[in-house]
Amino acid sequence: MKTTAIPRFFLLSLLLFLSLFLLTNIRYHRRPPPPVPQGGGQEDHLGSTQDLRIRPGYSSYDAYIRRQLDKTLNPKLRKIWTTRDWDRKISVFSKHFQKLQAENLLKNSSKSLCIGARVGQEVEALRRVGVSESVGIDLVPYPPLVLKGDFHDQPFKNETFDFEFSNVFDHALYPEKFVGEIERTLKRGGVCVLHVTLSRRPDKYSANDLYSVTPLKDLFRRSELVRVRKVDAFGLDTEVIFRKKR
Repeated sequence: MKTTAIPRFFLLSLLLFLSLFLLTNIRYHRRPPPPVPQGGGQEDHLGSTQDLRIRPGYSSYDAYIRRQLDKTLNPKLRKIWTTRDWDRKISVFSKHFQKLQAENLLKNSSKSLCIGARVGQEVEALRRVGVSESVGIDLVPYPPLVLKGDFHDQPFKNETFDFEFSNVFDHALYPEKFVGEIERTLKRGGVCVLHVTLSRRPDKYSANDLYSVTPLKDLFRRSELVRVRKVDAFGLDTEVIFRKKR
């Protein structure tokens, strides 16, 4: 019995060593695929993986919200937005909206929504050019101009607005939900105007990077592209306009 026990022991040890070696070798050579970020994979639905990329690094949706609030609640930024930047931004937004009025894309009677409006300069600009029924939404409210709301889940009924404007598409962790909520709350024939930046990284709080207009055209499934043009809008360089199909 003793003569057979020793070979069995060494045989088992050898098999264990070989198994561990093989597992380690396979694990080293077969690198696992990169983790899918929160909101990732939506690009695959668009067929434009190179033109819309979700930034990784968010362990949960709560982590993403906390990251966005770091900017929105920053006391220094809020002071700048409500003092030094207040009139300047209202003036620039007003000029953009007046151009849209001249093209009959925005009317004084339009019920309007500004998405991700922070302290509401764009809302105030709409009201000053005559679009009185205008409101904004943001994670942090700023009454009476801005209501509390998540642009991934707008707090409004279907087909509420005639006009929607946003310059925070790059902050959307779920671009498909962002656009889906616009098309849900926009009336048939209603107009959506987005100011975006292409081919370069927006600020450090951005959740996605957009490199062409193609992903937007794919996302707006219930709308038609009206036009694309270059703009100079606080670091954003492109204006994209859609009209919801009737």
